[in-house]
Amino acid sequence: MSKQIVWSPSAESDFANILEYLQENWEERVTNQFIDLTESILTQISTNPRQFPLIHKKQKIRKCVITKHNTLFYRESNSQVDLLRIYDTRQDPNTLTFK
Repeated sequence: MSKQIVWSPSAESDFANILEYLQENWEERVTNQFIDLTESILTQISTNPRQFPLIHKKQKIRKCVITKHNTLFYRESNSQVDLLRIYDTRQDPNTLTFK
């Protein structure tokens, strides 16, 4: 049974910033490929949230690499999957926070 995906404000902002960057610096095809890839991964996570590694046991945060430059962090609960961040891995890792 699939779980509902719930986007945090941080994840929504991260995704919008990535799309804005892609639209400004790459072809529309690249932006659409990123959107399709993200949707495909979210479908996988919704169906099987435990397939990606647990990186923070206490907070139950899991990590999924979307591309070599973008990583998705999420947490599973009983009824849903909370998307916490879609992080650009080229940033300073000390700026990665989860709310």
